[in-house]
Amino acid sequence: MNNAPYEPGLGTAAALLAVIVASVWLGAAAQRAVRKGSFVRGYFLGNRGLGAWAMALTATVQSGGTFMGFPSLVYTHGWIVALWIAAYMVVPISGFAVLGKRMAQLSRRTGAVTVPDLFRERFGSAGVGLVASLLIMFFLTFMMIAQFKAGAIVMKLSLPGTGALSLAEDTPGGVDRAYYFGLGVFALTVVGYTMMGGFLASVWTDLFQSILMFVGVVLLLMLALPLVGGLEQATRSAVEATGPGFAFGPGFSSDERQFLPLGLAFSFFFLWVFAGVGSPSSLVRVMACSNSQTLRRSIVLLGAYNIVIYLGLMCVCVSGRALMPNIAASDEIIPRLALATTRDWFGGSFIAGLILAAPFGAVMATVSSYLVVIASGLVRDVYQRFIDRAANEGEIKRLTYLAMVVVGGIAVLANIQPVQYLQAIVVFSGTGQAATFAVPALMIAFWRRATLAGVLSAMLSGAGTVLVLFVLGIGGPKLAGLWPELEVLAADPMIGPQTSFRPYYLAGVDPVVWGLLVSLVAGVVVSLLTRPPAEEILERVFDGAPPATVE
Repeated sequence: MNNAPYEPGLGTAAALLAVIVASVWLGAAAQRAVRKGSFVRGYFLGNRGLGAWAMALTATVQSGGTFMGFPSLVYTHGWIVALWIAAYMVVPISGFAVLGKRMAQLSRRTGAVTVPDLFRERFGSAGVGLVASLLIMFFLTFMMIAQFKAGAIVMKLSLPGTGALSLAEDTPGGVDRAYYFGLGVFALTVVGYTMMGGFLASVWTDLFQSILMFVGVVLLLMLALPLVGGLEQATRSAVEATGPGFAFGPGFSSDERQFLPLGLAFSFFFLWVFAGVGSPSSLVRVMACSNSQTLRRSIVLLGAYNIVIYLGLMCVCVSGRALMPNIAASDEIIPRLALATTRDWFGGSFIAGLILAAPFGAVMATVSSYLVVIASGLVRDVYQRFIDRAANEGEIKRLTYLAMVVVGGIAVLANIQPVQYLQAIVVFSGTGQAATFAVPALMIAFWRRATLAGVLSAMLSGAGTVLVLFVLGIGGPKLAGLWPELEVLAADPMIGPQTSFRPYYLAGVDPVVWGLLVSLVAGVVVSLLTRPPAEEILERVFDGAPPATVE
């Protein structure tokens, strides 16, 4: 199959339009459901009524990186990327099974609606809730801004006549009207339906997009594998086009780069597991589950879903390397395959559009969930707690809508000149959230001796460690160029991804390992050195009768 681009047709744009209409309809339906309860509990937590399918398919932490950055890595480096993502398969067990039931119980016992609420109620301190809220908003904002760019480019990609197939960091030919049109449509759609239905709009559209993603991956797998003669032949052809590194670790690279040496392979088992445990957007979904049986079913469903999605994409992109061995921009692989494998079908343009709608839907679902978390942080955890404690429901509603519009507007403005390094920002955000919240969440849920000072130390030290290592990684080479004695700060450029937005890999491992270690040590040591929490708080959190709905 040659590498010539295949232009999207009207069917591609029609498929994306259908996804947008369906998302807005779901937002309107969610708005009707929210009205059945109080605004705060309904809008921010969906009245605590999520079922197994909603829990499983809306806590997958899928984003634009799933259909963009991840396929690009597979096409570029080969089968080693399966090890890079392998820990994601156990996220359901580590996140739901370890913390799920306990977090749901604590949420009901304390009346917590947001993750900062849990921190606040656990220690009876408004300050710890504010710190948690600010850190959540910091890391999620990075991710959300990058996702707005992804949504704009996918929208541009679907428009006939743009000549764009790439989801690359730099849009072909520079930023143009099609990009701005895509950015505007994406922003209006996702902010609009999230404003209408809040948490439930995010959950229901996320469920819809997850199903769409599943269908897209399975369909593309069924189309690509027969063309290349099966998975074994695909691997052999890919190795012939690249080299033996495509089938073995540390991965193929044209410049002798070791994408995944042993230290980084070890690191990513920690990253994806603890990113799932510590992600505030995932924790709030757990807090909204209906009961423990729902959690148990969700573990099985999400485990199966992740296996199909990620192994399916692995096989698709290995087949893509065999079919199209010399694509200059590796993140074109999914759109090229979608258009090329369906071009001879009746209605092939529309089918390709459904496949390409998967990354658009994934990005919308990600941004929607982050909008709810950030808006709840600004309005409930900052405004209502520190500015106007007597704010009524109507005022909270208006400020929530305003917060979503402002946050969406900031993301749009940040993408007038598009942000770069989307996949690197995804990893940075996940690393930061894991190092900041995983250890404190475990301390709050299971350790009676955990203190306010200990949890604050764990959060701040974990976040600080990750930020310092990223600052050294980004600025280290410049410092080493100015002062040769600081050469030690210049991280090895020949390991990990090829991007300047990269951390300093201390001892050859990812910052998430150091962040988690420092967070754990700081949390435990400071807790043991400070006064235990008040007994009445501990009795309410640990000794009270568990709510019937989570047993």
